[in-house]
Amino acid sequence: MAKRDLHNILFPKQRKILAHFGEDLLLAMKRRGFTKKLLCERTGFDHKTVNKVFAGDPGVAIGTYLKVMAVLGMESNFEDMAARDEVGIKLQNLKLLEGSK
Repeated sequence: MAKRDLHNILFPKQRKILAHFGEDLLLAMKRRGFTKKLLCERTGFDHKTVNKVFAGDPGVAIGTYLKVMAVLGMESNFEDMAARDEVGIKLQNLKLLEGSK
């Protein structure tokens, strides 16, 4: 079976968001004074995988991103991402307002 090119699965805007996310994780690592070597030791991932995380590679498993975030003390940020469902709340509010007319 041929290997999928995961970069073609995402739209350009999505690839840009993921690349920015990886860059944000790299900056968070640097702000904490961590090295990539230390991050590899604490996550158990090799340097190639960690570099892919910081590049925002879409082929990296979501659990890998979560583990890196946990080492950086940012796992609660991961929880908050889906909790802030602004679109869903707006849709729900519109539906609720329609019922009150």
